[in-house]
Amino acid sequence: MAADRVFRRRLIGGAVILVFLILMAVRMEIIGLPGGGPGGDESRATGKAALTTPPVDRDVWMNIYQQGKKIGYAHRIVGPAGVEFRIREEIFMQVRTMGIVQGIALRTENTLNKDLALASFSFDLKSNLFAFHARGRVAGNRLLIDTRTAGEERRYEVSLKEPVHLSQGMFAGVAAAHLAPGQEITIPIFDPMTMGSRPVKLTYAGEERMDVQGKTISLRKYAVDFMGARQYAWLDKEGDVVREEGMLGLAMEKTSREDARSGVSAAAADLTELASVAAGRKLEDPLGLQSLTVKLANVDARPLTLSGGRQRYDSGGLLTVRKERRGGLNPGRSGNLENRDVYLAATPFIQSSHPDVRVRAGEIVAGSAGDEEKARRIVSWVHGNIEKRPVLSVANAVETMKNRSGDCTEHAVLTAALARAAGVPAVMEAGLVYQQGRFYYHAWNAFWLPSWGGWVTADAALNQFPADVTHLRLVRGEAERQLDLMGVVGRIKLEIKDMSR
Repeated sequence: MAADRVFRRRLIGGAVILVFLILMAVRMEIIGLPGGGPGGDESRATGKAALTTPPVDRDVWMNIYQQGKKIGYAHRIVGPAGVEFRIREEIFMQVRTMGIVQGIALRTENTLNKDLALASFSFDLKSNLFAFHARGRVAGNRLLIDTRTAGEERRYEVSLKEPVHLSQGMFAGVAAAHLAPGQEITIPIFDPMTMGSRPVKLTYAGEERMDVQGKTISLRKYAVDFMGARQYAWLDKEGDVVREEGMLGLAMEKTSREDARSGVSAAAADLTELASVAAGRKLEDPLGLQSLTVKLANVDARPLTLSGGRQRYDSGGLLTVRKERRGGLNPGRSGNLENRDVYLAATPFIQSSHPDVRVRAGEIVAGSAGDEEKARRIVSWVHGNIEKRPVLSVANAVETMKNRSGDCTEHAVLTAALARAAGVPAVMEAGLVYQQGRFYYHAWNAFWLPSWGGWVTADAALNQFPADVTHLRLVRGEAERQLDLMGVVGRIKLEIKDMSR
């Protein structure tokens, strides 16, 4: 029984790994704050003036801590590059998740235009098994992105409604913004790990004195709100970041090169456990439940997907999940799906058009009698052929199929890709799932099956079709939707109110 609990726990928590990586990659660092330069009070209030003061050369090393224990370091170089500016950053961390310690290295190099908006970027991520590379450049109102994973290169385009910024280097020019205490600025941030963009709000909180490398100095404190996740940063008079504090005990602190590169150890606390949510009571036989109602607290429902299909969320914070049954969701539905092509399309991480994916999907579903049987076969194949282990990477279908290893996120992207290649509309979902008295972050899928009357959840990692009602969906969609979990992790609380069998 104990071994089974460990086995199941290693399947869950994968969805939040990406969130934590985003947390450390974003780290409150927005490029090119509006309101900089000699714009005066009006420009500071509106946040529309461009940053005109060029950043001077910076070479900064920082230690990364989790609950006071050093788990990695960051190295950032900022400086002019002709008429543009360049920011390079390297991050190395040893993190513990789902009971396993893994190393992860991220390297980013960005070129910025004279207003410090993004001109081009290069991004690399490497972990124990996986690697991901992306590079991009802005061309008018488009961001052209080339990715390379599992030896394959692909190009994608992202439409831009306004100039975008990457996370690294926000404070290269923040001193020029001249924010008064309480003033704030909101700008969009593009994340190359998810190909998504979200707004980040920065507020100047005033000055504080802090001990830094043996000296007590005055620092400028900024509060940064990313999708509801509150973080803080302290800058010295030169504009260098001296300290940053994020959720779940994560922090960064300025240091010397020698100190940064020494003494790195694995985090003592497991990120999966830290992010999990207490259930308040034990659920016996979750698979046998037909419905579950929980009350959510500390949740901003606006960016989430709490209602729809088998879920209903009301204004009082009650979330009810009912188990699907064939023909039970939307009786008499014709089976038409709006934007059906979206749920069959290949994306940067769900590469359903890749030859290897298409061949494998064809082998799995050969002779199937309809979409339901195809979906069931795919869920069963992924469950039986992908080794259950936590992986720190940008999950994608092709590399998962190649390495035959991964946690719930890898299972979900591969399941979606195989289903789409087989002509079955599929999408990823992420949220919380119950396990031994707590709810853990998790990823799974939904298939569009007319015989069931709409979307049907399925979990390839846990081999469930349909998934049990303790799967509480928070977001649905491509990888970039997981950015919307940032305001939930470490804050959400829930109470089990009712259930039926």
